[in-house]
Amino acid sequence: MPLVVIMASNFDKVLVAALKRTTPSESERKKVQSLAATLVENVKASAKKEGVEVQVRVEGSTAKDTWLRGEPEIDIFMQVPTSTPREAFGTTYLKVARKATKGSKQIERFAEHPYLEAIVGTTRVNIVPCYRTKPGEWMSATDRTPYHTDYVKPKLDEKLKAEVRLLKRFMKGTGVYGAEIKVGGFSGYLCELLTLQYTTFTNALEAAAAWRKPLILDYEKHYRGREIELRKLFEEPFVVVDPVDKGRNVASAVRQERLMEFVVASRQFLQHPHVKFFYPYPTQAFTEKQLINKMKARGTELVFIKFGPVETVPDILWGQLYKTQRSVRNMIKQNDFSIINDAVWSDEKRLSFLVFELENRFLPKSKKHMGPPVEKRLECENFLRKHLESPATVSGPHLENGRWVVDIERRNRDAVGLLRENLKHGGRHVGVAELISKAMAKSLDILINEEMIETYISNNGFATFLTEYMKGKPRWL
Repeated sequence: MPLVVIMASNFDKVLVAALKRTTPSESERKKVQSLAATLVENVKASAKKEGVEVQVRVEGSTAKDTWLRGEPEIDIFMQVPTSTPREAFGTTYLKVARKATKGSKQIERFAEHPYLEAIVGTTRVNIVPCYRTKPGEWMSATDRTPYHTDYVKPKLDEKLKAEVRLLKRFMKGTGVYGAEIKVGGFSGYLCELLTLQYTTFTNALEAAAAWRKPLILDYEKHYRGREIELRKLFEEPFVVVDPVDKGRNVASAVRQERLMEFVVASRQFLQHPHVKFFYPYPTQAFTEKQLINKMKARGTELVFIKFGPVETVPDILWGQLYKTQRSVRNMIKQNDFSIINDAVWSDEKRLSFLVFELENRFLPKSKKHMGPPVEKRLECENFLRKHLESPATVSGPHLENGRWVVDIERRNRDAVGLLRENLKHGGRHVGVAELISKAMAKSLDILINEEMIETYISNNGFATFLTEYMKGKPRWL
């Protein structure tokens, strides 16, 4: 059942407007197809010069004609013999990719193994090595991609392609698109499978609006009659069985928050359809004065851990950033500071920030420390021996509700001091990820509230991030 009854005329107008902006023009389509063909020949020629055997294919949204207007992304896959050593992906085949896109901006990326991203003109190009394997004999995660293309492409007529484009653009507009670690959202292939499952964009949103965990979608019905086996095989709360590999969950990269964001965005769109769900208004960063006033009005303490650069590719960087965020968050909480919210930002090159918003920067000098109940005689003796003459004891020990209790002096009263003490040498002992630790050891600054204003003024990306953080709600809401 639809979530809500809506006026078809207004709803349809929004979809028509969004689809018009999302569908590539014929001239743009020909330009992308021509570039893809040129790149295929460049890769073949480059591989020949390097003396390596490859079969070159166009994959992804370009091959399936589900890419978005103004946002072409060409995926060129180099299928190599199974006898090829894995380390060659990051050496020989990366070299092939670099030569094939010579003169363009190039970024080495990393999924399960290295691949090259290049900006050719204004088009993003990914050149990816994979093994030429049979189904089920996968040697790397990317080996499945050609089979994904061959599976989806024949099933998509022009109508379904339009529905895929709407779903992809909606997910981009609401911030849940992209399976890379930075986003933890829905991949293009997952969008295509959801469209095949539900047949239209509207059906997909109506279904998502009512999703409940655990959610399992098995389009090819690999596990029909074996649902218990399926549940044992996949432990994630959101499972989409890969039609070409029944042992793989296509939705495994989707983080809990991205899934829930898609659910609530679907509900909101069905109730209040608007083009801004597809194309949200750009964020206008606060002025310096507005930002400071917003900080003061919150009455909290914003702590900024500033460091960089981190010497690695973006995909590994974000994994290390999130790991560090969790570790530092736990360390702060273990020292009794109350965290309201936290976030991560990076330009992926020279500068990164961990942001922790605390209720208070300073804590009282002493804290209550609970001891054992009086029934535990030996533990009581040890507790008294430890605290009776300790210089850290402020008050006590005394009995409270049948337990020994003592007020002791806090070791860390200042959150900024706590962070400086534990991160000044890289913070490996508190769980900071290895590459982040190396960056912190070389360049670390811990700022409180408006002390970060210099970076805010000089860095547009950081200013946009912090403005959105301070507003604290999705752009589409």
